[in-house]
Amino acid sequence: MPCTQKELEDIEKQTLAPYAQLSANTRGRNYPEVPPEWRTEYQRDRDRVIHSRAFRRLEYKTQVFLNGTGDHLRTRLTHTIEVAAISRNIGRALRLNEDLAETIALAHDLGHSPFGHKGETVLARLMKGHGGFEHNQQSLRIVEELEQKYPRFSGLNLTWEVREGLVKHHTAYDHPSKRKGFPARSSSLEAQVANLADEITYYSHDLDDGLDSDLLSESQLDRHVRIWREARRTVERQYGKLPDECRRYFIIRWIIDLQVKDVVMTTEKLIRRAGVTSADEVRLQSKSLVQYSESRRELNLELRNFLYKNLYYNPVVNEPHIRARQILEELFHFYCEHHSSIGAMARKRARRDGWPRAICDYLSGMTDRYAILEHQRLTGASPMHGAFTPVARQSP
Repeated sequence: MPCTQKELEDIEKQTLAPYAQLSANTRGRNYPEVPPEWRTEYQRDRDRVIHSRAFRRLEYKTQVFLNGTGDHLRTRLTHTIEVAAISRNIGRALRLNEDLAETIALAHDLGHSPFGHKGETVLARLMKGHGGFEHNQQSLRIVEELEQKYPRFSGLNLTWEVREGLVKHHTAYDHPSKRKGFPARSSSLEAQVANLADEITYYSHDLDDGLDSDLLSESQLDRHVRIWREARRTVERQYGKLPDECRRYFIIRWIIDLQVKDVVMTTEKLIRRAGVTSADEVRLQSKSLVQYSESRRELNLELRNFLYKNLYYNPVVNEPHIRARQILEELFHFYCEHHSSIGAMARKRARRDGWPRAICDYLSGMTDRYAILEHQRLTGASPMHGAFTPVARQSP
């Protein structure tokens, strides 16, 4: 016989920590629905995120390198999958609700604009005075309003706990806690795990992409990044001389393993010290309980500063984004002056939310390639020079 929702919920109660968020205790959805038969509520949410259009578009959105510039370089989608995997690992070790942590991780970048954080900066500036733009808020907007798949409601109608996890920065935007009358100061441990897993993932894997593109070198890292040097020496002691690709893979894997272990051990101590015995007691804490140790935080800050100096601001990475930012800005102004050129759904939303917000929604949903091609089509501009010039070793 198939395992029913009730049986799955009973397994959670028997196996998860008392401070984990149980799916049976969800605060529910904005629109009541018939419960799933063979899934928990969070497993249903996970499937809805994966089947959304916004999730599929992540495949063609920039992580660091402009999308299309290398076969092996990460996209926003591969980054998201990696965050979900690390979230599950940390959640499992802490006996938290893996399904909830994974779902938040899978949805956390749905609202990211094309052209990575540079694109987000442009939209934030253009939307100043019109409610602003921030990709975490946009992720929430997508799952609550913009996805149109169901006959009785807009959005994906996700549970309160998943929507809570998408709002990393509490702003004037309508945080889900305000709608249920709960004075949350922090989010669930599962949301905190997904948040920190995001950081572990992008610094470690951006390092991998930087090496793959030859913009970073192992000798540089040996001189300036202690976390790399420590991991390299460990790998050499255990495995001796390895081929380049294998050696780099194991070094970066070791870095991730050390970070995950540190987060699990540090978080366990902080949970014990806080004395929390329920998910709601976690939400009343003034600070996150999912953290690095102080020594690991210092090492990660050293890696972060190195990546900003040597990768994120490297002209090979940065210059294509300068033109990409111009494209996004020019498209915004074009649509402001030519309303009929925007999509039908966006025109409909404009009647309710105003043209700046409708145009921002439209632009933030674009993939890198579509934004470039749409700009060429509408303005007659020449193709973006170097937009898809390979910067990394290609598949044989």
